[in-house]
Amino acid sequence: MSVLLLGGMDRLERHYLNEASRRGINLKIFTKPTKEIGRKIGKVDAIVIFTDKVSHSIKHEIVSFAKAKGIPCFMYHSCGLCTLRKCLDCLKNIKQKGGVA
Repeated sequence: MSVLLLGGMDRLERHYLNEASRRGINLKIFTKPTKEIGRKIGKVDAIVIFTDKVSHSIKHEIVSFAKAKGIPCFMYHSCGLCTLRKCLDCLKNIKQKGGVA
């Protein structure tokens, strides 16, 4: 499974990647604002947005992209490691049960 993480803290990037790797998830991270991010996403199974670290315009761009491509999009205000763990576990459980993600 491949997941895009938008937002978060630079200093936690390595930890985000480790948590995803432990769960067998390929994580692509964008912690800094990136122009035309929709073109750089590639193929992902789900998108996670940490809204406290992302501008409204980028959030809207990604949500529109996700809707157009039929990609599930999850938003969390907190950008901590615990939040990511819970989200990745939830995504993994959904996939194991034959869900959307």
